[in-house]
Amino acid sequence: MSAEIIDGRKVAELTRARVREDVQDWKAKGNRAPFLQVVLVGDDPASKVYIGAKTKACEDVGIETATEILQDTISAKELKSVIRGYNEDNSIDGILVQLPLPSHLSSHDVIETIDHRKDVDGFHPMNVGRLALCQPCFKSCTPAGVMELFKHYSIPVKSKHAVVIGASNIVGSPMSIMLSRENYTGKATTTICHKYTKDLTRHTINADILVVAAGQPHLIKAEMVKEGAVIIDVGINRVADETSEKGYKLVGDVDFGSVQKKASWITPVPGGVGPMTVAMLMKNTLLAAKKSIYPDS
Repeated sequence: MSAEIIDGRKVAELTRARVREDVQDWKAKGNRAPFLQVVLVGDDPASKVYIGAKTKACEDVGIETATEILQDTISAKELKSVIRGYNEDNSIDGILVQLPLPSHLSSHDVIETIDHRKDVDGFHPMNVGRLALCQPCFKSCTPAGVMELFKHYSIPVKSKHAVVIGASNIVGSPMSIMLSRENYTGKATTTICHKYTKDLTRHTINADILVVAAGQPHLIKAEMVKEGAVIIDVGINRVADETSEKGYKLVGDVDFGSVQKKASWITPVPGGVGPMTVAMLMKNTLLAAKKSIYPDS
């Protein structure tokens, strides 16, 4: 048995194509282009790469964007003041503060400062709460992208046993909510595991759907996976590789080579979930411009 590959690049391109067409229609009706404001605190190279990918995607679909780079010594008060200025600017539809932030800044406080109606990352407590209540909201982009993959490939989720490894506010927690509560692509029986879970294999071996977002290279081995399971690898880790010009390679949280032989479907790293995250950000930014989630804003 060899798993079918879930091609995130292909589905992301299809998603961006739909957003591109919608943006063109939106502008044809006399509206301005959607606008995404990005904030980068500090000079983290990885964050710059992520922002570059998001900027390129914006250009591709017709969304306007700008990035403000702030010193990593900025105070919480100063950063919040910058964000509040963007909140009040009616020409800005979406605000994205690139994470992680320097250690002296609280990401929770900063995210809560963003107007929830412009929170296209889907991290604000208002959006997370509405997600839990199955109400319209901006959904966290990575788990929303995973659900889009299930939909595209007609992978059944309803009544399946889904196990999510990782309980972060960005991926694991909203992923578990979407899997268990989404009306059309969800309704799974969901277990969430984390670094304190004892005997992890006891949970993973019973999973029909396994979503891994632990940030630990090759955590999941073949012996931990049920025959025919659907494997979604959200992890992206740099490991040393002397054969690479860069000196490293990117791998997931799943031992792809061995697990592929037991799974029915599997996402590769790179090229699986990652492209979907950016595609869903584009979708959220267009929604923010249309005010379709918070129409009274």
